[in-house]
Amino acid sequence: MKTCAYDEFYLPMAMENLGDALEYAVCELALEPDDFFQRFLASGVADAFGNGNPVFMAGLSGAEMARCVLERTGTIGEMPFINASVYKGAEYWAGWTLAYYQWQSGRPFSNIYRYISIAEIIEMYHPLHEASESKFVTALDEIISKKQENEPTRLQFYRKLAGYSQKQLAEVSGITLRSIQMYEQRNKDINKAKFETVHRLSQVLGCRMENLIEYSI
Repeated sequence: MKTCAYDEFYLPMAMENLGDALEYAVCELALEPDDFFQRFLASGVADAFGNGNPVFMAGLSGAEMARCVLERTGTIGEMPFINASVYKGAEYWAGWTLAYYQWQSGRPFSNIYRYISIAEIIEMYHPLHEASESKFVTALDEIISKKQENEPTRLQFYRKLAGYSQKQLAEVSGITLRSIQMYEQRNKDINKAKFETVHRLSQVLGCRMENLIEYSI
């Protein structure tokens, strides 16, 4: 069962704020959509927003949030102040619907961005902008699922990062070699592994337990 990122009460405000922020950055400040979004990630605002920080959910307007992002990552000159979106076009829709997807999926924005750019989301405006949010969720789930098929599991990524072979990891962690192989081949779901199993692996690999969990579609 998927766990939503924060209480649904904040969702409409979050969607509007991210839509306003992206549109302000692109339409008023003439930033490229992905330039702004990379700043959004680097500033720490994306993590705070994605975890339901009320400052970014409801305390600031979308334009104010965008200004905060740019101030944290280096200003780009004079920034006109606008309280709310005046266009509500493709850029607004991209931010609005992306906020919904992040909330519904529980994925960090950084993880979503590994699989799709903001420019690509904007291109989905036609014909999805008149469809329900669930249509966008289904479309993006399909995109991510296809791309995930060709990438290593998170266990394999952190194992290689730590410099262990599968056999070495099995010996040090006490988890059977066969289990590690099956987790990495996705023939066994690490998300359903016992707490002790994931804890042992994370301790050996020097990462957090949640780093080894696969995001489900």
